[in-house]
Amino acid sequence: MPVASAAVSAPCEAAAWLAELAGAPLPGPRQENWRFTDLTSLTRIKPCLADSGFDPAGPSLPAGIERLQPEAAEALLTSVLEASGSSQHWPVQLNRAAVARRAGGLLALHVRGSVAEPLLHNLRPVADGLAAHQLVLLLDPGASLELVELVDAASVGGDPAAMTAAALSALTVVQLGEGARLRAGMVALGRSGLSLLSHWIAVQDPGSHLSLTTALGGWDLARFEPRIVQTAGAADTQLRTLQACSGEQIIDTHSYVRFDGPEGRLDQLHKAMADGRARSVFNGAVQVPRPAQRTRAAQLSRNLLLSARARIDTKPELEIVADDVTCTHGATVSRLRDEELFYLQSRGIAGDQATALLKRAFCEDVLRDLPAEAAGLNPLALLLDPV
Repeated sequence: MPVASAAVSAPCEAAAWLAELAGAPLPGPRQENWRFTDLTSLTRIKPCLADSGFDPAGPSLPAGIERLQPEAAEALLTSVLEASGSSQHWPVQLNRAAVARRAGGLLALHVRGSVAEPLLHNLRPVADGLAAHQLVLLLDPGASLELVELVDAASVGGDPAAMTAAALSALTVVQLGEGARLRAGMVALGRSGLSLLSHWIAVQDPGSHLSLTTALGGWDLARFEPRIVQTAGAADTQLRTLQACSGEQIIDTHSYVRFDGPEGRLDQLHKAMADGRARSVFNGAVQVPRPAQRTRAAQLSRNLLLSARARIDTKPELEIVADDVTCTHGATVSRLRDEELFYLQSRGIAGDQATALLKRAFCEDVLRDLPAEAAGLNPLALLLDPV
């Protein structure tokens, strides 16, 4: 009996600590946006804030980028969160409280003109507890930047089998001025015992262009929420997401795009692979209110089920009030095709190699849009064969 009591006390203690830190109870299955996201892995973490070693004053910055003063950073952060409707999201509340309690987790930058070098933002998960980071970017009108965000659990070190549970909370907030261009790529590779809560929020002025490509895999639990608002339409948004889960893992992507003016554009492709007893979740909401006439939005969710016990839940959504739009959405869930496997095997390729080739081809549609600097992490190999 004492053993059973100890087994449940840690999750209860962590859940209470997380709720107190965020100022709100953990989301649960009775909330529509969280009904497929089991937070059990998150409640196993040690209830403490961890020092991940991230030094916001340390990294050198490419020419054309300068640091924002704390007051300006806070004002921008608050403005973007309110414009995107994200202020009351539980992971955002958790992140803001964690960063406020442990100084040093914020990097706030002002981008002026065209930046020739990519900006590299490396985050390192911790061995136990909760680590939290914020990246705040202000792009002037006409500015351009390539951003690469890397989260590599291999940097934690140690034996994965001996790791205690830990979590990383990451918040990226971006304001794109008129005509600004941002090409962003995020590769987040976890491993057993680790959880990730990531919000990626952008507000776009007219004429701006945003390309965001994300690859996620290897986490016990990962929740990724990109939220984009075109303040007056007439902007261009491209979203690419690839998530891979296996074993008992859960990866959940909840995206949100809203057009507050006419002639906006969206091209969104979400891909997922689920193996073992894993669960992949996608909910993609696109809002086109009456002022957003002549909007062009395309959203596609393609999913690969690799085992009979894995589960994929996908729900693309279009909420259209404007009457002069071109909007499409679709979702597919399929398995590897026997005829494709047979074709490769008939040409001397072994069964395992044929399967790997087909999975690789499935992933490439997304990974080829990652910035070149992200390729050094070799995300494809790690996604197909996670730690």
